[in-house]
Amino acid sequence: MMRAALERWTIFAVVVVCWQLAAAAADDPFFPTPATIVAEMGQLWFSGPASHLFLTDGAVSNILPSLARLGAGFIGGALAGAILGIAIGRSRWAYDVLDPVLQFFRAIPPPTLVPVFIVLFSLGTSMQVASIVFSVLWPVLLNAADGARTVDSQQIDTARAFRLTGPERLLLVIVPAALPKIFAGLRLSLSLALILMVFAELQPGAADGIGFQLQEATTRFDYETVWAAIVLLGILGYLLNVALVAVERRVLAWQVRA
Repeated sequence: MMRAALERWTIFAVVVVCWQLAAAAADDPFFPTPATIVAEMGQLWFSGPASHLFLTDGAVSNILPSLARLGAGFIGGALAGAILGIAIGRSRWAYDVLDPVLQFFRAIPPPTLVPVFIVLFSLGTSMQVASIVFSVLWPVLLNAADGARTVDSQQIDTARAFRLTGPERLLLVIVPAALPKIFAGLRLSLSLALILMVFAELQPGAADGIGFQLQEATTRFDYETVWAAIVLLGILGYLLNVALVAVERRVLAWQVRA
């Protein structure tokens, strides 16, 4: 594990060094060096007082609102998708009837529906959270439905033989059997949620957020801030994925042991 981690981060370090050398040699204001980008990130967001965890006012007014919207939309979409997916997956009739409709909505790129959400919820936090919920809902719902539909029939028969009630079969057999596919949907949805978070904040009427700051920097031709926001989004995506994988390994530890 140590050797694999060392190899992975060594490759990352080599890429960053090559980027630094190439950007320094080009001396192009549109493509600042990684050192310049990191310095800009520190000045913008992480040079505050220790009492505020070194977060600046810009971090509090832009990063934290983005994370709050991302968290609300992701949790809401994940819960709705898991509940609806399991309910649909356990009903053969509902799955057969609704599958074409679900596939249709899944095929619609979520960013294309942002104007619809603007009409329904107007500009603001409600529209931004709704767009994130929509992007998260479908991958989780379809994976949950597939996981609930393919539960081993022997497990269900065994639960009935032990006279488990319907809710007990749901909690002790069906949900654990569907969890691996639900987490697969969650990992796919996480990247979509991050994309929709930024896309919604780029729309006119946004007042804060990382996407708002990115758009504002673009209009000022402040490319150091633009690259700082891009790198920050990459770091947030990586950290959120690591956290989700850690939760998945903890929740599905029984599957790994099996």
